[in-house]
Amino acid sequence: MSIESYDLIVIGAGQAGGPLAGAFARAGRRVALVEREHVGGTCVNEGCTPTKTMVASARVAHLASRAAEYGVRVGPATIDLGIVRERKRRIVHSFRSGSEKGLERAGVTLVEGHGRFVGPRRVRVDGAAGVRELTAGLVVINTGLVTTVPDLPGLGNVPYLTSTSIMELDRVPEHLVVLGGGYIGLEFAQMFRRFGSQVTILQRGDQLMPREDPDVAKVIHEALETEGCTIHLNATARGVTGHADGMTITFQAEGGVEQQVRGSHLLVAVGRRPDAASLDPRLGGVRLDRRGFVRVNQQLKTSADGVYAMGDITGAPAFTHISYDDFRILRANLLEGGRASRRGREVPYTLFTDPQLGRIGITEQEAIRQEIPHRVATLPMTRVARALETDETRGLMKAVVHAETDRILGAAIVGTEGGEVATVLQVAMMGKLRWQQLRDVAISHPTWSESLNNLFMTL
Repeated sequence: MSIESYDLIVIGAGQAGGPLAGAFARAGRRVALVEREHVGGTCVNEGCTPTKTMVASARVAHLASRAAEYGVRVGPATIDLGIVRERKRRIVHSFRSGSEKGLERAGVTLVEGHGRFVGPRRVRVDGAAGVRELTAGLVVINTGLVTTVPDLPGLGNVPYLTSTSIMELDRVPEHLVVLGGGYIGLEFAQMFRRFGSQVTILQRGDQLMPREDPDVAKVIHEALETEGCTIHLNATARGVTGHADGMTITFQAEGGVEQQVRGSHLLVAVGRRPDAASLDPRLGGVRLDRRGFVRVNQQLKTSADGVYAMGDITGAPAFTHISYDDFRILRANLLEGGRASRRGREVPYTLFTDPQLGRIGITEQEAIRQEIPHRVATLPMTRVARALETDETRGLMKAVVHAETDRILGAAIVGTEGGEVATVLQVAMMGKLRWQQLRDVAISHPTWSESLNNLFMTL
C-alpha cells in the first residue's frame, strides 16, 4: 500500500476541522480531511442545528397553547412529529451539504473512514472504500466527544434514547423519563413536554445545572415545573427493567428512599466523553490526560512534534463557538505566523430552554470561592418593560461586578433572548467598561437589552 503525502491532515470534520482544512487548502496547501461519519461534526448533525430547529417547533406549540392569553382564539394544537423531524432533516442536510461543497471548492481531499495513528504524523484510515495510509508535516485532531452511557444495571436490555436517536422519533412519547439535569436533558425535557409528553427528570445532584448559581438554576427549575415536568433532585438511578410498553427506572431518592418511575421512553443525557483512545494516540506520540482528553498547551500543541488538537477533544468547554475559536488560533499561528493563545478567553454559552439562560464570565459562587471583592446586581424580569409587553416575565438578570474596579466579571440572563442580552455584556467586558457606563448609556426602547440600564440601577 502506497503512502499518500500531504501538508496537513485533519482528523475530524467538525466546526474547527472543516474550516482549518479549507483555510490551508485555499492557501495552496495539500490537505486531507479524515471523517468517519458526517462533515460538520456534532453541531451540524446531532447538536446545535437539529436541536434548535426542534426547539423552535416546540416553542410554536407552546405559543399556540397560550394564544388566548394574547386575545387570539385558535383551535387545539396537534403535533405531527414526523413533519417536525423532516423539517429538522432538511435543515441539517442543507448545512452539511453546504460545508461539503465549500471543502470541495477549496480543494480539500475528503477521506471517509476511521483514522488512527500508526506512527509519528502517520494516519491509517479504514473506510468502506478500503484502507489508506496518509502522512503529513502537520496533523490536527478534531474528533469531538461521544455520548456517555452509564453503567446502569439493565440499561443494555432496553431501547434507551440518546440525544441523537431521540430526534429520529416520529411519534410523541407518552411518558419520557430524562436521566440527567444538564443542558442536553433540560432542552429535550421541555421540548417533549411542549409536544405533549409526560416528562420526568431524574437529576443526581441537589439542583439542575449544577455549575450555575442556585438562584439561576431555581428559575429554570420552576419554569419546567410550571409547564408540567416532574423533577426529582438527589435522585440516583439504580437500575432499569424493560416491559412490553416501556421500562421502569428504579432510583434512590432524597433521604435514601427507593422509588420507581415507569415510562414509555428513556433518554440518557448524563454527559459526553472523549473517545481519543480509538485514535491509537500512543503510536503518534500523543499523550492523553487522566480523563482521556488530548493534552495540549495554550497554543493547542500536543506532546507530539507537529501534532495539534482543537475543540472538545482537548477538554475545552464543549461549545461550537469555542471549537471555532480554536480554529482561529491555529489559522493565525500555523498559516499567518501569529502567536495566538487560549489564555484569557471568555467562554459564553446559552441554554436554549424557554426562558433561555445566557451566561458569560464568572458566577457569584465562583467570585466567592476566588475571594474576589464583588457586588451583585439582580433584576427580575417582572420589572423589564419588554417582558411585560410580550407577557414573557419568567426569569431574572444577574451581574457580578468587581467592588473596586467597577468592571463586569460575569452575568446570567434568564429570559426570552437571554443569550442575545448576555452577548451585550460580553462585548462590554471585552471593552473593559464599568457597570456605570451600561447604567447610563442610551439603549433603544423598548428592547431586551435596554433592561441593562435597570439592572445596574440596582447597584
